Amino acid sequence: MTPGDIKKLLEKIPEWEVATDDGISRLQRTFSFKDFKSAIAFTNKVGELAEAEQHHPKLVTEWGKVTVVWWTHSVNGLHQNDFFMAAKTSELHAD
Repeated sequence: MTPGDIKKLLEKIPEWEVATDDGISRLQRTFSFKDFKSAIAFTNKVGELAEAEQHHPKLVTEWGKVTVVWWTHSVNGLHQNDFFMAAKTSELHAD
């Protein structure tokens, strides 16, 4: 994806940011929760979504927050599908 493509798609998911880890661009967002039980329930929802779509993020679950990181291993960076999955993840948080 070009930087222009990334910018356009990122505008549709403004809560997300592009982070670089080991030279690889990734989409990242930290979601807040009132307690660990709520955070782990959200983590499980994201896991179910990931399994259904066969696209799996990095998930870091802590007390009161979950950080979700999407990228595509096969392209070693961002793909349009990562933006789709980020938007779907945000929808899960709104439920």
